[in-house]
Amino acid sequence: MRVLLVKTSSLGDVIHALPALTDAARAIPGIRFDWVVEEGFAEVPGWHPAVDKVIPVAIRRWRKNIWQTIKSGEWRRFKQSLRANQYDLVIDAQGLVKSALLTRYVKAPVAGLDKQSAGEPLASRFYSRRLAVARGQHAVERVRQLFAVALGYDLPKGLGDYGLNVDKLIELPRKAPFVVFLHGTTWDTKHWPEAYWRELAVRLGPLGVSVKLPWGNAEEKARAERIARNLKHVVVLPRLNLAGVAKVLANASACVAVDTGLGHLAAALDVPTLSLFGPTNSALTGAYGRSQIHLASNFPCAPCLQRTCTYVPTAQDQQRFDLKREWPLCFTRLNPERVASRLSALLMTEE
Repeated sequence: MRVLLVKTSSLGDVIHALPALTDAARAIPGIRFDWVVEEGFAEVPGWHPAVDKVIPVAIRRWRKNIWQTIKSGEWRRFKQSLRANQYDLVIDAQGLVKSALLTRYVKAPVAGLDKQSAGEPLASRFYSRRLAVARGQHAVERVRQLFAVALGYDLPKGLGDYGLNVDKLIELPRKAPFVVFLHGTTWDTKHWPEAYWRELAVRLGPLGVSVKLPWGNAEEKARAERIARNLKHVVVLPRLNLAGVAKVLANASACVAVDTGLGHLAAALDVPTLSLFGPTNSALTGAYGRSQIHLASNFPCAPCLQRTCTYVPTAQDQQRFDLKREWPLCFTRLNPERVASRLSALLMTEE
């Protein structure tokens, strides 16, 4: 059986689909997948043994210049890639109109979420099989359920398995222990204050634990350099692709992460991770796996699920906190002292 999976973005969402592939491969001997994914995340699907062909799509880039995309032949070549193989089924695990539109170019039945379950209800109109998956669950479990219903097998009990061969990434013998700070994320409100990262790095120095800081753009690099300034045990890594970051993560003793795609990658690689949640809900999109600890703010308005903070500081807030260095204020409930304490305990359990 050959299935085309459409799950284009983001990095966390792509990683969330991996356990469903593992379930399907164990339930249906010989099943193989091709995967349509945003070009920036095209490395990830190929790490799973059930995936044969990765078909990159560039919706984010194509939107900026539709005419050039058509003129260059890039759109035509993408459609040819979709039609190069015969599929028994297409599964749109994204549940958005942009992903549902891509399924129109494949001659096969299309399964996806019904209008009550999909992120965008209109997307369900493009599916020949509309399937109900309850909301209010972790994203990984929703995708696993979608696959089980679409492919007709019983959902396995217990924690999902990402199916990645981590042993290939681990360097032996193990080098000196280190922690990775995954400080970059998309929404402004999901950023743990830079001053907190710096203080946490300082606190790790006397423990004999070095810190590594990856980055993906100029802004993240500048922040990493400020966090590391004059701290000998803190290293700013060179720019790495996803495979390079994965190798660093696989060899780490632990990670500290905000709500970011690389935090989900750490979970997929079974790296003990302390994830910090302010405006987002860890129950729905927290790092999924073993040795994953979620610290969620109990600030009155958290989780607000807002990209822009609309909280109005009180007079007491203004007296207690430095509003320039400790914003958004929901993260003041997850201060460096608290995080350092939990991280130290996590490192001791992993020794």
